[in-house]
Amino acid sequence: MIADVKKTAEQKMQKSLEALKTDLSKVRSGRPHTGLLDHITVDYYGSPTPLSQVANVTLADARTIGIIPWDKKMMGGIEKAIRDSDLGLNPMSVGEMVRVPMPPLTEERRRDLTKIVKQEAESVRVAMRNTRRDANTQLKDLEKEKEISTDDERRGQDEIQKLTDHYIAEVDKLLQVKEAELMAV
Repeated sequence: MIADVKKTAEQKMQKSLEALKTDLSKVRSGRPHTGLLDHITVDYYGSPTPLSQVANVTLADARTIGIIPWDKKMMGGIEKAIRDSDLGLNPMSVGEMVRVPMPPLTEERRRDLTKIVKQEAESVRVAMRNTRRDANTQLKDLEKEKEISTDDERRGQDEIQKLTDHYIAEVDKLLQVKEAELMAV
C-alpha cells in the first residue's frame, strides 16, 4: 500500500516536471523556433484550433517565423491570436504569409523572461508540495484504518519527503540552466 502511494506521488511529480520542461521550451532565448507558437490557438470558424492545424509554420530566416495559412481568410485571425498571446510578438501580413519577426532580446526583456521562468518553476514546486501533502494524508488515513503501522507510516512519509526533495532539486537545475540561457548575450 505504501508503495502504491509512493508510486502515484512519483508519477504526479514526474508529470509536473515534464510540464515545466514544456513550458520552459516555449520561453525564447533569442533564436526563433516554430515550437514557440505551439500553444497558440486561433478562432477557426467559431472553434479554438491550434495554429499548427490551420497553417504551415516554418522558419522564414534566422530572425523570422513564417506562417502560411491554408485558408487565406485566416490571416487576420492568426495575426490577432499571436498579438494577443503573452509572447510580446508583433506579426505582420506580407502577401500570403504572416511574418513574425523576433525582436532582439534587450537586457530588460531578458530580466522579464527570467521572472516568468522563476514563476513557472515556483508553481511546479507548489504542485509537488501539494502532491507530497496528499500522499502524506493518504498514509495517515491508512494508519488510522489500521492497514499500516505507525512506523510504516513514518517510513513512508520519509520516502515521500526524499522523493519531493529529489524532484524539487530537478526543478532547480532546470531553472538554473534556463536562466543562464536567457542571460547569455
